[in-house]
Amino acid sequence: MASLEGKVAVVTGASRGIGKGIALALASEGATVYVTGRTVAHGEHALPGTVGETAQACSKRGGKGIAVRVDHSSDSDVAALFDRVREEQGRLDVLVNNAFSLPDDLTEQKPFWEKPLSNWEMIDVGVRSNFVAAWHAAQIMTPQSSGLIVAISGYTGVAYTYGVVFGTSKSAVDRMSRDMAIELKPHGITSLSLWQGLTLTERAERNLENIPGLKGGAATRPDDACSPEFPGRVIAALASDPQVLRYSGGTFITAELAQEYGVKDIDGKVVPSLRGSRGAPLWAPIDD
Repeated sequence: MASLEGKVAVVTGASRGIGKGIALALASEGATVYVTGRTVAHGEHALPGTVGETAQACSKRGGKGIAVRVDHSSDSDVAALFDRVREEQGRLDVLVNNAFSLPDDLTEQKPFWEKPLSNWEMIDVGVRSNFVAAWHAAQIMTPQSSGLIVAISGYTGVAYTYGVVFGTSKSAVDRMSRDMAIELKPHGITSLSLWQGLTLTERAERNLENIPGLKGGAATRPDDACSPEFPGRVIAALASDPQVLRYSGGTFITAELAQEYGVKDIDGKVVPSLRGSRGAPLWAPIDD
């Protein structure tokens, strides 16, 4: 029996990239995965991938993928998603808040006042969207007295990376996860944040190929990178752990949790922690 058989997960922003990798990893352990994103047809995004393709791939992995077109800047879209999960499944075991609005000029080396104010979209879909999804998820999870809410964050929570709004958004996500954990603890629900390093998504591989000097950056060294499924493998381990509540409220480096659980990347690689060069999380579990 797969470790997540009978479990229901929502992974936001999973048309491609980290979200897709997480959805596939959870499905590989037997989970039913609701795959959300805005891309439903080829050509709607410059990069490949649709929610339907991810859902189909999840079903081929042994779980069940369910594609739902969701714009995570739309409260009504998000409400409809969780209403559907409640109606179809009657439960929710895992929410992965991965959706994030990455501006095209993210990696351009310009100060914040020379970038457009529209960069604030990273707060709208990346921070506020996390809160809205968790708000709905908690209303399903609290009656069942169980659940896991994971926010995808990164070393930029403490280390300057690309720009002001990017760092601000990830710092906010980490703190939000901790404060949610305090309020969710009486209900047996775990909330935590995971720090990803360079993940070889479609966008990352395009940028590494096309932006001169990017491969030499502290945050973008290919030797330190992992596949998009790596964080999903760690989340699957967390979701299968009967003692997962001990981690609630903490911010964790994905690579370090992987070592605790004995998780490796899809190619057998032990993904390195960049704690020494990129910084350490600020938030420990609330029970520490």
